[in-house]
Parts: sequence; structure tokens; C-alpha cells
Amino acid sequence: MATTADIRTGLIIKLDNSLYSVVEFGQNKTARAAAKVWAKLKGVDNTRSIEHTWNSGDTIYPVRIEKKPFQFLYKDDTGYNFMDNETFEQIAMPESAIDAPQFLKDGQEVSVQINTETDQYMAVELPDKIVALVTYSEPGVKGDTATRTLKPATIETGATVMVPLFVDEGETIRVNTKTGEYIERVK
Repeated sequence: MATTADIRTGLIIKLDNSLYSVVEFGQNKTARAAAKVWAKLKGVDNTRSIEHTWNSGDTIYPVRIEKKPFQFLYKDDTGYNFMDNETFEQIAMPESAIDAPQFLKDGQEVSVQINTETDQYMAVELPDKIVALVTYSEPGVKGDTATRTLKPATIETGATVMVPLFVDEGETIRVNTKTGEYIERVK
């Protein structure tokens, strides 16, 4: 059995018959009272975000998850459709289960988290960085480069990313899917 000493970021735990992912955690110690462990939790099977506190050493119930590679196929009325790379089984996931749906491209490799206890598909995780083509961007003004000035650019997935002035339409860029920030131009 796991205790509060085993809490870490990204751990999925069962709390009040729901699954939550640990976003942030810490410990409060006072001179007279027992130590407390707190965690900010994001719902995996619901849309709730909560904060929970335990006494140090309390039992927690972690859920074993497995990550499998899937490929994004298309989006329709049932949700976002993915295919298992090994069995070619297709699944549909709602937009709320995907960490950054605005960066999904056709044929892109993703990781799908599966609850090993119930064989239920829980969440879709994109790679940390993707390479995308800039489909629309206003031209930069020459000489306006004294400061780190950014402009909006639309990439092939339809998402808008703030890029430096020197990035033009038709160029390929690398984007951080966790923050949505421009990283660099790709040659």
C-alpha cells in the first residue's frame, strides 16, 4: 500500500471513487501539530480540479496506468479518433481527455493512458514538441527587432502561436505543446 510519502507529480490516485492526477504537492510542518501533505489534483475521469490534504503517513490509492502508442486519425461527431499501432484497434476520445487538442495533426503519434485495472482509456498525451508549418502570418516590419516583439501566426493544425517577427508564412517551426510557445525555426 502506498502512503503520502509516495506522492509525486503526475501520479494518478483514486479519491472518493474518482481518478485524479497530482499537479502539485507539498508538505506543511508546524512545531506542535503533525505534518500535513497537500496536493492540487486534476480530475482524469471528470473535469474537477481540487486541493486535498492528508496527515503525513496516510494511505493513498494509486492507480496503475500504462502508456501505449497510438496514431491520430481524424475528428468527427464522436470525438477524436485514434488507432492502436500494434492491434489497429480504433478508439474515440472526447476533447476533454486530450492535453492539447489544438496541436493534433493527421497521422501524429501520441501516447494514450490506459487504466490497467479496468482497461479504460483515460487520457491522450501529445509529444512535448511538434514541428508544424506556418500557414498564415503577417509580414514583419523591417527594423522592428530591437526588442523581442512577437506576432500571431496560424499553423497547419489551426492553432495560433506567437512567433518572432522574422518567421514568415511557409516556414516550419517547432512548438512546445505544453505551453503553446514557439521554440525555434526548423531548417
